[in-house]
Amino acid sequence: MEDSDKKEQTKLIATKHGTEVADVRHLTESQLKALGVSQLAYVKEVVINGEQAFAIHAADGTPMAITDNAKTAYAAILQQEMMPIMVH
Repeated sequence: MEDSDKKEQTKLIATKHGTEVADVRHLTESQLKALGVSQLAYVKEVVINGEQAFAIHAADGTPMAITDNAKTAYAAILQQEMMPIMVH
């Protein structure tokens, strides 16, 4: 199947499901930041007032919460039916 055929088939499938087709190679910065916002949360080790903590951020970088350990951070993310990602 040629690329043009694949594109047309993808458009037909997307149209059947009522979704918009977007070429990921041409996303704007704001569209790229919005990818996964409702599905992904990042955990980053931070130091607050000299104490180790774990910050939880949405995929677009929006701060969501701070916990005292990574296990609690992951549990909180999973409880919200999101996927946790560790940032180094």
